[in-house]
Amino acid sequence: MQDPDFVLSLLAIPKAVPELRRTLSESPYGPHPDLQLCASELLSNVILHLGEGTPVKVRVTGGAGRIRLAVTDPDPRAWPLLRRAGRDDETGRGLALLDAVSLRWGVEQGADSKTVWCELGEP
Repeated sequence: MQDPDFVLSLLAIPKAVPELRRTLSESPYGPHPDLQLCASELLSNVILHLGEGTPVKVRVTGGAGRIRLAVTDPDPRAWPLLRRAGRDDETGRGLALLDAVSLRWGVEQGADSKTVWCELGEP
């Protein structure tokens, strides 16, 4: 049976990160620490690379033992890159965390947006 979609539109601002974690923990997909971690990292990337106040859509779907998280923003050009952060770097570990806890992840480009997604196992 397919679980219902969870969709949330919000502005990418710092205070939205913990609010998103809390909202996801109270959703039909929560509590799921890896889902909350991945959502935090993807929203934080939007804030860092596109700027505060960027509108985003967060969608969570589930079924067949998997949960898919997708974060869509309005910039089809700024693609995330998995990189190896140096020991003293203060940023650059978010996608490495997402890569470590998810089953798989990727990016889909639209005409005027992009969606970064990941799939997780059910808790």
